[in-house]
Amino acid sequence: MSELTFEQMLEESLKTIHAGEVVEGTVIDVKPDEIILNIGYKSDGILTKNEYTNDSSVDLTTVVKPGDTMEVKILKVNDGEGQVLLTYKRLAADRGNKRIEEAFNNKEVLTATVAQVLDGGLSVVVEEVRIFIPASLVSDSYEKDLTKYAGQEIEFVISEYNPKRRRYIGDRKQLIVAKKAELQKELFEKIKEGDVVEGTVKNVTDFGAFIDLGGADGLLHISEMSWGRVEHPKKVFKIGDKLNVLIKEISGNKIALSLKFDDANPWKDAETKYAVGNVVTGKVARMTDFGAFVELEAGVDALLHVSQISKEHIEKPSDVLSVGEEVTAKVVDFNVTDKKISLSIKAMFAPEPTAEAEEDEDADVVSVDIDAVIAAEAEEE
Repeated sequence: MSELTFEQMLEESLKTIHAGEVVEGTVIDVKPDEIILNIGYKSDGILTKNEYTNDSSVDLTTVVKPGDTMEVKILKVNDGEGQVLLTYKRLAADRGNKRIEEAFNNKEVLTATVAQVLDGGLSVVVEEVRIFIPASLVSDSYEKDLTKYAGQEIEFVISEYNPKRRRYIGDRKQLIVAKKAELQKELFEKIKEGDVVEGTVKNVTDFGAFIDLGGADGLLHISEMSWGRVEHPKKVFKIGDKLNVLIKEISGNKIALSLKFDDANPWKDAETKYAVGNVVTGKVARMTDFGAFVELEAGVDALLHVSQISKEHIEKPSDVLSVGEEVTAKVVDFNVTDKKISLSIKAMFAPEPTAEAEEDEDADVVSVDIDAVIAAEAEEE
C-alpha cells in the first residue's frame, strides 16, 4: 500500500458535506456584508448578508465577531470558485416555521416589531418568517393610515398557517376585541347609575360626545352637557379631553352620561332668586313672534311675552329687542314644577293695579307653554 501524501491525509481528516446539511462553524472574519466561517471542511464557508437576514439595514459586524460559533445550513458545496455558500436565515426560517406552526396550533399570542407598513396591512418577522397582518385585522375599527404602527411592537395570533404557499396571516383584531370584552365586563361589574367616573372624549358628533370609560363608551348627549344651552358639542369638547361624568342611566350595554350635577343645578334655589315680584336682569337669548326668551343664568330661561315688553303696542319683539341685549324686568309668574318663569318690563312702570284692573289685565295675558315652544324650535332646527 502506497503512503498517503500530507495533503491526502489532511483531506481525509476533513469531513464531507452536502447541500442542505446543517453544520456548526466558527467565525474567522466578518465584514459589514459578509461572514467567513471555518466549518471543518477543506474550504471555508461564505455567509452573505442576504443569507443571514431579511433586514437589509443590518451591519454584520454589529451582530457577530471572530470566534463566535453558529449553526448554518449548506446552500452550495461549490459555487464555481471552490467556495462553500452558507445560509443562516433559511435555517432560522425552517425553525421559525415550526415555531409559527406551534403558535398556530396552540393559539399562542406572539409579539413582534412591525418591519413594514404596506398598502394592505402590516408585515412582521418572527424568527425570519414574514407574517402579514391585513389592515382589516390590525384593529377592531377601520384605520385608514397605518403608518403609526411602523417600528411598534405589537401582539397578534396566527389565524392562517400555510407553509407550502408561504402564507402566514396574523390577527391583532381578535385580541383587541377579547380585551375590550374583558374590560367591559369588569367595568359593568363595578359601575352603577349615579356614579361619577373619569372618562376620555373619544369622538364628538353633532348630537353629543362619546366618552371612553375604560372598557365601554358612554354617550354624553348635547342636552346633558350643561345646565345651560350648548350651541355645538365641538365648541365645548375635543378628542382626548379628560372629564368626570355622571352615569345617568345604564340600559343593557348602553351608558347615558351627564354633566348636569345636582349641586350645580341652577333651579335648586331659583324659587327664592326668581320669586314673583323680584326684579331680575338677563340677556335676550332668542326671539319668536310672540315673545323673547331671556337667559337669567345658564340653564334658566324666562319668557318675556310681547305684550309685556312695553306700554305701547309692539308687533313683534325684534322691533325693539335684539339677541344678546341685556334687559331688566319683573318676575310676574314662577312655576317651580314646570320650571317656567314669566317676565314683564311693563310691570316695572305700571302703577299698583286695582282689583278691577287686575281682572282686565289677566284677560289680556296670553298663556304660552314654554316647553312646547322650545320643542317646536328644536324641530325647526
